[in-house]
Amino acid sequence: MLRVCGLTMRYPNGKVALAGFELTVNAGEFVVVLGGNGSGKTTLLRCISRILRPTTGEIWLDTVDLAALSGERLRRARLPMAMVWQQASLVRRRSVLSNVATGALGRHGGLWSLLGGLPAAELRAAYGFLGEVGLAALAEQRAGTLSGGQAQRVAIARALAQRPRVLLADEPVASLDPEAADEIMRLLRHLASEDNLAVLCVLHQVELAYLYADRVVGIRDGVVAFDRPSRDLPREEVRQLYVSEAA
Repeated sequence: MLRVCGLTMRYPNGKVALAGFELTVNAGEFVVVLGGNGSGKTTLLRCISRILRPTTGEIWLDTVDLAALSGERLRRARLPMAMVWQQASLVRRRSVLSNVATGALGRHGGLWSLLGGLPAAELRAAYGFLGEVGLAALAEQRAGTLSGGQAQRVAIARALAQRPRVLLADEPVASLDPEAADEIMRLLRHLASEDNLAVLCVLHQVELAYLYADRVVGIRDGVVAFDRPSRDLPREEVRQLYVSEAA
């Protein structure tokens, strides 16, 4: 479902954040990327989602190379891809249901935004996505009253409202307590295994990767350090990712 080939990102100041990066995430697979600060983890997700334009390389979303597109063609081509950030970034004064429904705006264009609403079917679907993350009972509650873990689950429901086939998550549990972090990781794994999404998640928490990921990809200085099933990954290989950071 997602294939990254020879991805290189060189910034104008000459810094190389990614160097020939290779990665595949299949439908139904939960892949976690681990690496130290400055290793290129977030740059990788920003390139895949085309927030950044990579210097060279290919980003295949099913049969379309996102790296070769721009403008309206890019916007339409990446609709099957959704992103979850470290911060939920909900509109605090609006209801939980309303926040989730905004995930559908990309499929309906600016007209519905101007009219101030979405088709009723989208609101019903948003309620269903809230049920999938276990928060249907909070649909009418203001988003600003949620706990951190609840807000992140709403952000995931909003991403699901895009009807994605690929879900990217950038440090989605970094600001959560351990219990809430486990809930989010279990949810992401469920979305891969039960909803058949291709889920790619950047993490800093090594133990969560071992517990929940199908595969773990290590990144160091912008290149792949390892790519292995989590059950076969020696801890020494993971430790080496963080040696230079600790020094």
